[in-house]
Amino acid sequence: MLKNEPKQQHYLLIEKAINYLLKHHAEQPELAEIAEHIGLSEFYFQRLFVEWVGISPKRFLQFLTREHMKVLLDQGYSTMDAAYQVGLSGSGRSHELFVNTEAITPAQYRKLGKGLNIHYGFHSSPFGEYLLAITDKGICHISFVEHSEKAAEAAFKAEWLLANVQHNPDLSAKTHQQLFSSNQTQEIKLLLRGTQFQIQIWQALLSIPFGAVSNYEKLAAAIGNSAATRAAASAIAKNKIAYLIPCHRVIRKIGESGEFRWGKNRKKILLAYESAISNNKN
Repeated sequence: MLKNEPKQQHYLLIEKAINYLLKHHAEQPELAEIAEHIGLSEFYFQRLFVEWVGISPKRFLQFLTREHMKVLLDQGYSTMDAAYQVGLSGSGRSHELFVNTEAITPAQYRKLGKGLNIHYGFHSSPFGEYLLAITDKGICHISFVEHSEKAAEAAFKAEWLLANVQHNPDLSAKTHQQLFSSNQTQEIKLLLRGTQFQIQIWQALLSIPFGAVSNYEKLAAAIGNSAATRAAASAIAKNKIAYLIPCHRVIRKIGESGEFRWGKNRKKILLAYESAISNNKN
């Protein structure tokens, strides 16, 4: 990232540019036109974009198309099968981070977090501002700020009604720095709160590799319940740990990205970003 500006400001400019690209895709707008739309010089916009994802805006556009998503989906069938057969055992890799999960017990689930100390804060990421909440057992919540911090905070607190929740951004900042560090090697621990089926689905999501996608039918089949497509979609929609549990990597069979509780365009951007990064490494 450009050294003297916050990541959040970068993302807002990138998002605005990508929204313009999506809206005017058929017209193939020139770089200067996109830059003018977001109020930057052509040179600065190109530099900003390349530092964000490593490629030009025009090249990035190919990773946003439905056709590209369908190619990824076809590739993802065999990739996910192989990853799931290895055996999740509550662990996986997401965004090239080592992720380990622990689920609270059914008794704890009913207690709505009673006796649990949770610290949270708002932080900037390459994909916008987000709320990060942590416990001594691991991360229990990540959500992107879609409308306002107040709304994100209320939704988060509603999930843990009886927990001791404290706003402590200095403490959560330590975990935030781990998540977006370029040389992260430490294990990331997640604390999951959900039904047994939901947790199965969330753990299965960890088997979808960075830069790949799957669909709802394939995910249900991966946990041995191919008839539970709708239930799988519902479990995905209730994922409480965005980004690390990659619910954004599940798309429709026809190649459309589908819904995302933190914004459809943010989902497209996440998918295209991961695909572009993965493509650059190959």
